[in-house]
Amino acid sequence: SAVMSGVTTCLRFPGQLNSDLRKIAVNMVPFPRLHFFMVGFAPLTSRGAHSFRAVTVPELTQQMFDPKNMMAASDFRNGRYLTCSAIFRGKLAMKEVEDQMRNVQSKNSSYFVEWIPNNVQTALCSIPPRGLKMSSTFLGNSTAIQEL
Repeated sequence: SAVMSGVTTCLRFPGQLNSDLRKIAVNMVPFPRLHFFMVGFAPLTSRGAHSFRAVTVPELTQQMFDPKNMMAASDFRNGRYLTCSAIFRGKLAMKEVEDQMRNVQSKNSSYFVEWIPNNVQTALCSIPPRGLKMSSTFLGNSTAIQEL
C-alpha cells in the first residue's frame, strides 16, 4: 500500500510535479513495446521500527535503487534503465534531492541508456506519508525486467 500511495502522490497532493497516471506513463514509455515498470520504496522498515532512526536524503536515494527495496525479484544491474521517476515525500529541499539523483545517475551511468536525454524525473511532495518523516517511491522502466 505504501508503494501505491507513493506512485499516486502527484494525483492526490499538490507538489512540484502535478500530473496524472497517463502523463507518468507517457514520460516513462519511450516506445510502446517497452512499458514494463519496476517499483521500489524507501525506507522499507518493519512496523514501529521507523521511529528509532532518522533517514537522510542520500540514504533514501541509495535505498530506492537497492534491489532489496524493489517490489519485483529483478536486479537492475542485469539491465539498463530507459526512464526513471523518483517521488520524494516530506520536508526536503528540492536542490538536495536533485543533487542526490544526479549523483546516483553519474555514479551508475552504465545502468542508464545514453540515447534518452533527461530520462530521470524527480518529484517532491511536502506532505510525508503517515508514520514517516520522509520517503521515496521509485518507478523505473528497465530492461532488467526480462529476467522475470
